[in-house]
Amino acid sequence: MSDIIYPRSPRETMCGWMHLPRFIDKIRLHLAGKLHADYQANLTKGFDGLWLETAGVKAEQFIEVVRNSITDGQVCDWVCRNAPQPDSVKAAHRDRMLNYPAKDDAEMQARLKLRKEQAGMGGRDDIRSFVDFIDADEKRI
Repeated sequence: MSDIIYPRSPRETMCGWMHLPRFIDKIRLHLAGKLHADYQANLTKGFDGLWLETAGVKAEQFIEVVRNSITDGQVCDWVCRNAPQPDSVKAAHRDRMLNYPAKDDAEMQARLKLRKEQAGMGGRDDIRSFVDFIDADEKRI
């Protein structure tokens, strides 16, 4: 049996933000000492960092918000008050995630291909983005 506790899918949304529920899960697991080593290096980087940047929130500040909350609703309320962004910004964030890497980004396309091959999913043509890869790697698709 795997000792990995998977965070929610990056496709899940909260208060209009894609990836936010996953980021909260990763922080809660980290604070509890249960975030698997595979996730440690990228905590607050990658898609987490993209959310932080787009929302205009500092990593340390957001970790404290999650640490001092009990429910996702409390975190969502804080985000709505302290990181208000129009729906257009949230939609652009979602589209950027769902289309990463861009078709013309040869370097990142090669990285996605390599990651698929390393995970034994080289033949999976349905995996076209890192969001797809994460869901496949975590056995959701």
